[in-house]
Amino acid sequence: MPRSTPDVLRAHPPTAGRPDDRLGRDWVDVLREVPLFAELSKRHVRRIANAARQKRFQPNTAIVRQGERGETFFVILDGTARVESARHRLRRLGTGDFFGELALFDGGPRSATITAETEVLTMRLSRRAFLDLVKKDGDLALALLKGLSARLRQAAPSETC
Repeated sequence: MPRSTPDVLRAHPPTAGRPDDRLGRDWVDVLREVPLFAELSKRHVRRIANAARQKRFQPNTAIVRQGERGETFFVILDGTARVESARHRLRRLGTGDFFGELALFDGGPRSATITAETEVLTMRLSRRAFLDLVKKDGDLALALLKGLSARLRQAAPSETC
């Protein structure tokens, strides 16, 4: 089920006054809603936001395809998309939902196909840009590991002793 629209999206329409595809500091609050980035300082999240770009997808366009190499993380800024895979039931994503965070780390194959149902505006962060940030800032890398560890403990508490 799509989340409610983050306040930052209501206050700053995604394409307002942007001459290019950069997102920048207006999107820090959007990224802070992503569990992967929850342990990061505002400064670190700002760096990630500055590396992000926006991309628009037309209705019925695949955003990612199951089995393809994952090279990008996405946050939906506006619109709706559907998730389809051989293993999972159909789900819908909307404003504030995100997918592809594991692609930032391993570039592994996508586990599902995500298709735009309506026109979809996304914030996208490439693996290359993300890894460049992590390589340059050890504190950022440690905070990300802390966040991943917390998520692993929640997902499988009895197996992470």
